[in-house]
Amino acid sequence: MRKVLMVVFNLTLLLGTASLALAAEPLNSDSLGLTCLAAALGIGIAACGCGIGMGVGLKGASEGVARNPEVSGKITGTMILAFAFIESLAIYALVISFILLYANPYA
Repeated sequence: MRKVLMVVFNLTLLLGTASLALAAEPLNSDSLGLTCLAAALGIGIAACGCGIGMGVGLKGASEGVARNPEVSGKITGTMILAFAFIESLAIYALVISFILLYANPYA
C-alpha cells in the first residue's frame, strides 16, 4: 500500500511540475521565473532519483560480493555499467534544464 501511495504522490508531483513549465507565458518576468523553477526542480529531482538508484545498486553489489567473493569481478563490471546508465539519466535532465534556461522554446 505504501508503494502505491508513493507512486501516486510522485506522479502528482511530476505532473504538477510539468504544468508549471508548460503554462508559462512567453518571455516576461513571471514566465522566466517559472521556467527557472521548472529547470531547477527537474535537475534536483533527477539528481535525487539517480543518487537513490546508485545507492541501492551499490548496496546490492556489496551484498553480492559479501555472499560470493569469487564473482566480484563480474559484479563490479555490471555495477559500473549500471552506474553509467543511471548517470546518463541525470545528464539528460541537465541538458533539458539547459534547454529550458537558455534556448527558451516558449519565446
